[in-house]
Amino acid sequence: MDFSFTEEQETVGKVARQLFEARATPDHLIELEAGDVRYDPALWNELASSDLLGIALPEDVGGSGGGFLELGVLLSEVGWSVAPVPVYSTLVLGADTIARQGDSSLKQEYLPGVVDGSVILTAALAEPGNSNPAAPRHTTARRDGNRWIIDGTKGMVPAAQLANAIVVSAVADDGPGLFVVDADSAGLVVTPVPSTDGQPYAEVTFAGASARRLYADGDIVGSLYTRALVGLCAVQVGVTERALRIAASYTAEREQFGRPIGSFQAVQQRMADAFIDTEAIRWTTWHAAWLIAEGRPAGREASIAKFWAAEAGARVVATAQQVHGGMGIDVTYPVSRYYLWAKDIELALGSASQQLTRLGTAYSEGSK
Repeated sequence: MDFSFTEEQETVGKVARQLFEARATPDHLIELEAGDVRYDPALWNELASSDLLGIALPEDVGGSGGGFLELGVLLSEVGWSVAPVPVYSTLVLGADTIARQGDSSLKQEYLPGVVDGSVILTAALAEPGNSNPAAPRHTTARRDGNRWIIDGTKGMVPAAQLANAIVVSAVADDGPGLFVVDADSAGLVVTPVPSTDGQPYAEVTFAGASARRLYADGDIVGSLYTRALVGLCAVQVGVTERALRIAASYTAEREQFGRPIGSFQAVQQRMADAFIDTEAIRWTTWHAAWLIAEGRPAGREASIAKFWAAEAGARVVATAQQVHGGMGIDVTYPVSRYYLWAKDIELALGSASQQLTRLGTAYSEGSK
């Protein structure tokens, strides 16, 4: 199995990295983090101008016609630079879902704006008191003529305070479904909540909010959840690779007892283990992303990738922080951001133990 990228996919990564490294500098990030929202609209517009926001959207809405692997490459670059832009929420949670499952009117309403940078999207999956984001229980939908009415509360919705519309999972009379709610809909309340990594999150309350339904065969909520998991893992690929790179550079330069600390056996062992963990995150992620891009089932592989992104990701950034000694806990030093991003991804949409539970219940007694 060959997971090497095509020339077009490599170009996506190169262009994105150039933009992020020029704009998402440590000094600029400090300035943004001192403000109200960790979001850079100028960088967002540059992504649009570089044709990166439409990289995985159909050509009939102005996109480039790429697939999920191209989107994964872009997400990994977001993680590499801990970039202050809602690529994950807009492109994975919102635009990809509407492109696959929305009707032509919904696609034309939202997706051209995503491509040109004027529209930000997200999805609300996690519920208070419900540990399974793939199975909504407390958010309900009822039909009202040509519209649907949504009631319930969703927690930790990424970039909800920036979004023009939110895809929300809810239970209707015929089972779980996905619905699109405009940000200016009556009955929608968005309450920003603090996060350890500074990224924008919000609690979203739906009290009779008007919505339009997305239709598709099969488990529509589960399909979004699978793609959301792999998108998170792609971000974690970039986060852990960059954290490891920063740690390697520091241990090669920092000296103790007359030689670089990277020459000490204990440090070398920790760094070698972190490298192996990073490779495990990389290959399980690209395997799951490849299956999605090929239109094949990827639910099991998404949980495997998320397990490694959570469990191994936490180990990688812990090593990166600890080999820095006191520098590792300095919040003004770049490695701290990678630690916080990795910890956020570790728990988002299900921890490592939750993924193991999902994997364990995926097999019948007869197949064990």
